[in-house]
Amino acid sequence: MESEKAWNYVATGDQTIALRENHHPSNCIQTVVQLRKLKSALVRTHADVESNHTLQMAAALSYYFVMALFPALIFLSAIVAFLPIAGLFDQVLDLMGRFVPRDGMDIVRKVLADVVTPNRGTFLSLGFLATLWTASGGFAAAIEALNIAYDAEETRPFWKTRPLAMMLTLLIGLLLLVALAVMILGPHFGQWLANRMHLSRVWLWAWPYIHWMISVGFTVLAVEALYFLAPNVRQRFRATLPGAILSVLFWIGLSYLLGIYFRTFANFNKTYGTLGAGIALMVWLYWTGFAMLVGAELNAELAKGTQEGAIEQKEDPPTTMMA
Repeated sequence: MESEKAWNYVATGDQTIALRENHHPSNCIQTVVQLRKLKSALVRTHADVESNHTLQMAAALSYYFVMALFPALIFLSAIVAFLPIAGLFDQVLDLMGRFVPRDGMDIVRKVLADVVTPNRGTFLSLGFLATLWTASGGFAAAIEALNIAYDAEETRPFWKTRPLAMMLTLLIGLLLLVALAVMILGPHFGQWLANRMHLSRVWLWAWPYIHWMISVGFTVLAVEALYFLAPNVRQRFRATLPGAILSVLFWIGLSYLLGIYFRTFANFNKTYGTLGAGIALMVWLYWTGFAMLVGAELNAELAKGTQEGAIEQKEDPPTTMMA
């Protein structure tokens, strides 16, 4: 009889939920608790966006991102030149055009045409370290911004943080390059694999969604690596996943909405003249930085809830000797 079945009850703060014993109540309780923690963390994240001046930090990051963007693309073009894929860098720029405002991409293409074309193949020689150093400036700024998001004090010396920024430039650049390559080569690879393995039409129908998911997965992995390595806090790599997913989805949504806004409503050229393209690019970089910081804020709040207090730092601040 229904009345004879045992029930368990779990308090969730706002309500009490009844769970049947024969429906694995322990799993249900854990799910409810985790959802409650996530909801609470999202509420605290919204508050932290204001208290940590996240919008202002994103504005500062957009400046450093502009300074680092072109050296990073120049460095990328030099690496891509050694890959056996014709026109890969041009395809990368075309793919970037799906997310970056059109006016912003025009100025990117113009600068790269002026700098890369006459000097193609020379950036991996003597200028390698100089270009990498300049490109890592954006990640050096991101390290400081992420420390603020995690409420962590930076105790690592400059000779540790700057090489870390250069390493992040290489690592995250590689992961994003793989994500771009998957999107570019994905359709052709799916057709090749279907012919090779004699796969059904279902595979051809599903592959466009699969290869986009793989590309987004590599992008999430890149953001996870940034959250795990950059701030001066100890955390598990898996613990950075919620913020990375939020950041990437938020960034994709913002880029799509910005594209509609720039195409339909905004005309920066009428307001700013020849600076309009640069302003459009900075607006996109501003919201890119904001999406990155919001994901970090969420991870910080989830970590604080797990550790019931401040997050442990990688390196403790130096102690002063008392006289």
